[in-house]
Amino acid sequence: MSSEDGQTAGDAQGAPPEQLALIRETVRRAKAPRAKPRTWRGAPLARELPVARVLVDKGVLHLDRYFDYAVPEDLDAAAQPGVRVRVRFGAGRHRVRDGRREGGGLIDGFLIERRAESDYSGPLAALAQVVSPERVLDEELLGLARAVADRYAGSLADVLQLAVPPRNARAEQRPSPDPLPPPPAPAAGPWERYEQGPAFLESLASGGSPRAVWNALPGPLWCEEIARAVAATLSSGRGALVVVPDGRAVARLDAALTALLGEGRHAVLTADAGPEKRYAQWLAVRRGSVRAVIGTRAAMFAPVRDLGLVAVWDDGDDSHSEQHAPQPHAREVLLLRAAQDRCGLLLGGWSCTVEAAQLVDTGWARPLQAARERVRASAPLVRTVGDQDLARDEAARAARLPTLAWQAVREGLRHGPVLVQVPRRGYVPRMACATCRASARCRHCSGPLEAHGSDDLRCGWCGRTESGWHCPECGGFRLRAQVVGARRTAEELGRAFPAVPVRTSGREHVLDTVPGSPAVVVSTPGAEPVAEGGYAAALLLDGWAMLSRPDLRAGEDALRRWMGAAALVRPQTAGGTVVVVAEPTLRPVQALVRWDPTGFAVRELAERGELGFPPVSRMAAVAGPGEAVAEFLRAVELPAQAEVLGPVPMPVTPAGRPRRPGAPPPGEQWDRALIRVPPGHGAPLAGALKAAQAARMARGGSTPVWVRIDPPDIG
Repeated sequence: MSSEDGQTAGDAQGAPPEQLALIRETVRRAKAPRAKPRTWRGAPLARELPVARVLVDKGVLHLDRYFDYAVPEDLDAAAQPGVRVRVRFGAGRHRVRDGRREGGGLIDGFLIERRAESDYSGPLAALAQVVSPERVLDEELLGLARAVADRYAGSLADVLQLAVPPRNARAEQRPSPDPLPPPPAPAAGPWERYEQGPAFLESLASGGSPRAVWNALPGPLWCEEIARAVAATLSSGRGALVVVPDGRAVARLDAALTALLGEGRHAVLTADAGPEKRYAQWLAVRRGSVRAVIGTRAAMFAPVRDLGLVAVWDDGDDSHSEQHAPQPHAREVLLLRAAQDRCGLLLGGWSCTVEAAQLVDTGWARPLQAARERVRASAPLVRTVGDQDLARDEAARAARLPTLAWQAVREGLRHGPVLVQVPRRGYVPRMACATCRASARCRHCSGPLEAHGSDDLRCGWCGRTESGWHCPECGGFRLRAQVVGARRTAEELGRAFPAVPVRTSGREHVLDTVPGSPAVVVSTPGAEPVAEGGYAAALLLDGWAMLSRPDLRAGEDALRRWMGAAALVRPQTAGGTVVVVAEPTLRPVQALVRWDPTGFAVRELAERGELGFPPVSRMAAVAGPGEAVAEFLRAVELPAQAEVLGPVPMPVTPAGRPRRPGAPPPGEQWDRALIRVPPGHGAPLAGALKAAQAARMARGGSTPVWVRIDPPDIG
């Protein structure tokens, strides 16, 4: 031992006791090294059903199939269908030892089934590990995931990533509570306000499966009405699943269910919950401890046992559309579940989407609404301010607000808070008739027309140049650019009413509720807080900012957002007033004045059927660099009835802005082609696109090409 070594030993012996205790505690807390999964080299196989069929979690289309693995005897008891496993994937035929394939990287997967023999003639690799004995995937959930993957031209592994939350060991080790007995059937309560409301609840309570498109009356009672529908379903011994747009709606529905049924009757599934809490709630549902589930779109795949009712509130909200591949919509997933499980459906909202109107038109669902007298008594008074009124109004030219709006604010502040809805900024302009403001459409494909120069008018879908355009509505020949963006009014209102507080609610800070005292609440669409006792008045400003969006759903979405804000206002009998700044002759404005969203949706559905627009037709979007899109379109074997529109250039994503799924990277120029097929040919279209994308990935194509079924923004 050298002198240096001796000095070191002496220092260690003379170290203070506190330091040694700290070192021992640190060593004690250090995690033991995790054992790697075994290769099971030479291990005997299971005597019965020695082959496991596994879905590997790769998420690529050309590997969207099952792979067979050998089951070692030691894993025989744990390797049951539905459990999570780890397997070695990617070993070639030359990596064979003792008749067993070895090598490859470890990858997660799900064990689908056990078999006596394999269809594969070569040697099989062995299961590396059974991650957990918890059976998280059953035949019902697997069938739903496969149906969603086929409908949206995606992979089964991608859908299961959305359907099954990540594992949390601590949540898995805790037992779930015992299930509670079914509650008694609830009284009709606020469902008495609807003509078929009590009958709908009675059908659910008796074990029936009614399917209804529900036009909810204005006001805050929608939460209680959904809660009573859930309670009626639970009373029949079945389960219920409700999907709402955002966390604020989840909190309101959670409070309504707790007040009606008490604690422990339902689970809340949202993406915002922590991994342990979310997985614990999901396991409680999977194990049958809880029969009712509410949540955002993260709950649409919840494994509810004996499903008796699926419900969607405000199905037109953008939040219901999943942003991860294959980007399914919660409404469509729940429609698949209703057909697969033969359960009831409740598609509700203050407004009505065209898809909901189509369900009623085809007879698949029945309307559930109140009588017109009840609607008029519950809705506020709606007044309009058009272009001619603005032109004659000196106050509107000076302060950007018409006199009628000022009067409504002043009168409303005497009795309570006033809501001011201001559209978001940044909508892209398109062309419209200068006389009647009808959107300018292409004569060949009915796509939106864009002005790229003084004399260059082209279609945004097929790219054809349009010359000699005239308006089919009024016969006019002059075009005008539609309104872009919106003006903020909070400062002007604050100066006009200095003694009244002004609150804002938007993307950065969303208010949930506001008191019933006089105040001005300026909000963007969808972020309106609920006022105690309802708003005394509401202003819906810059209506053209929403009506002129470059989207097929501009009018439908504008009406939905207007009705969502107006539904928070007191009824007309209590002095509630709504002022909308938009041309009163337009169809969405007239639907708001009459409070008739169903009539608007029915007319929209008829027009889209004549023009071949979704949802009457099925449509897909193919986006990517121009050469890649052209190559993809040449390779895909589309159905004979398919029509290809485009490709046309997509707007370039500005630098510094977030990139939306399917949008080009900042600064890059992409093209997009739209493919539409008539009704009944959606499945062949999705299958052809999926096959072409899988073949392209198998060849190792590095240039990205995005394929999306039913794109929400087709222009």
